[in-house]
Amino acid sequence: MTQKPPKKSETIEVRLPHATKIAFMARCRDDGRTVSEVVRALMEGEIGAGGRAVRNRGWHALAALLAGLALGAVAVPSLAQSPAKSGSRAAFERLDRNHDAMVSFDEFRR
Repeated sequence: MTQKPPKKSETIEVRLPHATKIAFMARCRDDGRTVSEVVRALMEGEIGAGGRAVRNRGWHALAALLAGLALGAVAVPSLAQSPAKSGSRAAFERLDRNHDAMVSFDEFRR
């Protein structure tokens, strides 16, 4: 008879911005893993066998992941803006002087 692994009963609360949480969850989902699997793997790598170099790579990977998530959290709201809110539509209309939905070189130059 094989021994079952210990039941997972403990939790850790981590406080972070909502956008970071959403981006991290999406990244995990895209990789086909749960958030819990990714966090457990990181923790097990930190406490498992291996030298300091292995632990440092883990922290560097975590730092890179968090930096990427933070950048994504900043970029996502700006990408989600509608053209009317972003001002690009108004800028295009200022360039398109004859309102034919195309900006000619002469219109651009003015």
